[in-house]
Amino acid sequence: MSNSFRERYEEFIEHAIELEVVWNLQNKDGFALCESIQFEGTQVMPFWSTEKAAKVVCIDDWGDYKPNPVRIDDFIDAWLHGMEEDELYVGINWDEHLEGVEIEPVMLIEDLLGEE
Repeated sequence: MSNSFRERYEEFIEHAIELEVVWNLQNKDGFALCESIQFEGTQVMPFWSTEKAAKVVCIDDWGDYKPNPVRIDDFIDAWLHGMEEDELYVGINWDEHLEGVEIEPVMLIEDLLGEE
């Protein structure tokens, strides 16, 4: 994991716990998903630690998406467990090029609960 990716990941953990909310993207058809860059044949659902960071990627193909708040307890209990069952990865604080950490939901759960 590159330093900037690691920093954005650690920032995500800190903000998620402190603010008790994370953000994903939603449009009329559902939530933003894309193919993994790191894991072939896997889809990733990205989340951000701030609404402002989520808005940065709402351009071009994702121009019709809007940031959607998710309470941290729902994120851990429903979203991440469901994503694990669906074999989806989690994208963390991606930049405007849709690059950043891609992680298994169970690993993110451990990191979030370990910080409390």
